[in-house]
Amino acid sequence: MNKINFSIYGNSKSKRTVEKAASIIFTVCGFIAVIAVFSISLYMIISGTPAIFEVGLKEILFGTVWRPGGLEPSYGILYVILTSIVGTFLAILIGGPIGVMTAIFLAETAPKPLAAIVKPAVELLAGIPSVVYGLLGILILNPLMYKLEIILFANSPDHQFTGGSNLMSAVIVLAIMILPTVINISESAIRAVPKHYKSASYALGATKIQTIFRVILPAAKSGIVTAIVLGVGRAIGEAMAISLVAGNGANFPLPFNSVRFLTTAVVSEMSYAADTHKRVLFTIGLILFTFIIIINLVLNKVMKGGVKNAK
Repeated sequence: MNKINFSIYGNSKSKRTVEKAASIIFTVCGFIAVIAVFSISLYMIISGTPAIFEVGLKEILFGTVWRPGGLEPSYGILYVILTSIVGTFLAILIGGPIGVMTAIFLAETAPKPLAAIVKPAVELLAGIPSVVYGLLGILILNPLMYKLEIILFANSPDHQFTGGSNLMSAVIVLAIMILPTVINISESAIRAVPKHYKSASYALGATKIQTIFRVILPAAKSGIVTAIVLGVGRAIGEAMAISLVAGNGANFPLPFNSVRFLTTAVVSEMSYAADTHKRVLFTIGLILFTFIIIINLVLNKVMKGGVKNAK
């Protein structure tokens, strides 16, 4: 009895039809992605530029007073920009080394039973909604920060107590939130290092720790830097969690000051803003969008540099 093999191609004519249809579908999907990015960029430019001409770019970028509802409205967001930069930098400073070290542990030193526990835990961190991080920050982190604040500023009558809702709370929450991104990408980069690098290092008499830090990490540098850059993008674009734990005050970014990030500035006031106030919020969104574009450009440059080094 002869077997009949089923094929989606059928014959050469149907094969050409399928290939042509697939090519058209892929092309359309590519154009949709490009159009989406172009549309978002155009919308942000159109919506964000009117306030620049109305209020003035210098006043928005370098003004230090945010008082949109005053008799003489002020729309300075310098402290908000500084808060986003400082907060993101500190979050990376804390979360980056922890994430890279955890990736080394999972890829190189962890016993398989222990790695089988840690790896799902890291993946679970990535799946937790940001609002849950914010709620945990309010319930656990903010009270601890408030106790620390009381101890540090007990004899400081000029200090304005925040109840624990301050920059340090936001930084710690952001540092935890970027861990899955840094860990997963760094681990993949470390595992992608050719095995003969490690073998050659051992053959020359290097210890395991020396091999990890002098051979494997330098070889995986481009992937680890990519992980850090993506972590920056994750941190600078977060809104919900830090809006719950940062205090939402447009102040200078000192550790125990109530602060406001670029994202939270838009989220907290867009629902009731009108006229110039609303247009300035769109300008803040445009500034944040510009930051994200710069981060993506840096990421692309890092990735291209890694490909060149690999060749």
